[in-house]
Formats: sequence, structure tokens, C-alpha cells
Amino acid sequence: MARLAARLAPHADRDDVVQEALARAWAKRDRFDERRGSPSAWLLAITADQAAKARHPLPSIVRRVEATVSPSPAEDAIDIAQALRRLAPRQRMAINCFYFVGLSVAETAAVMGCAEGTMKSTLADARARLRTLLGVDE
Repeated sequence: MARLAARLAPHADRDDVVQEALARAWAKRDRFDERRGSPSAWLLAITADQAAKARHPLPSIVRRVEATVSPSPAEDAIDIAQALRRLAPRQRMAINCFYFVGLSVAETAAVMGCAEGTMKSTLADARARLRTLLGVDE
């Protein structure tokens, strides 16, 4: 839960996100349906929802400073974090859950609230978009 919170809401306190997710899960424990996934996938879905609520944009002073700083040649090469930010939210969720948190296809699909095939398709689209954004040839 902490890894997912840190990936999805990097500017928020991940412990606060996890604590809020656990509080929500406890309050809604009667809504858990094991037919829709494992308890861990259910908790991660709640964590993803809380992380989305905790996300906030960078303060305007930081945005102004970033706009005036020109990147060095090394920074121009590959900026994976920037490419990830340019993905659609659903694609970013698939990448974060599958690659950065290490969830299985089934668990990622449960967190995203979709079928496994849909998650695989979303992940494939995200990888294709990343290849384009990063200028990587297959």
C-alpha cells in the first residue's frame, strides 16, 4: 500500500494516504466482495482512490522556477518520469501497479476495477505510448 501511495501521490505523505485508505477500508469492510478480487487488491484499490484525492499540483513558485530552468543535454535524453506524467491516468495506473508495485495481472485488474484482458490492453497501450514519448525503437 505504501509503495502504491508513494507512486501515485509523490507529493503527499504516503503514510497519511495509507492511514486514510485503511480507515476507509475498515468503515466499508461490509462491502468487500471476494468474487471481485483478493483482500489485498481491494485495499490497493482503496489506496489508489485515496492517493488520487491526496494528489496536488506543485506550488506555483516551483512551476515558475521549473519554467525558467533549461534542461542540460543529459536531462534531454530520457525523462521517464515526465513520460509517465504524459500518459492517460488509466495507463499510468496500470504501469505503476504492474511494474513499480509488482502486482500480478489479476491484482492490477482488480485494483483498476476492470477485466484482466482490459488491463493487458491498457498496459500494452501504455508501453506503446511510452516507446513513442521516449523515442525508443522496437
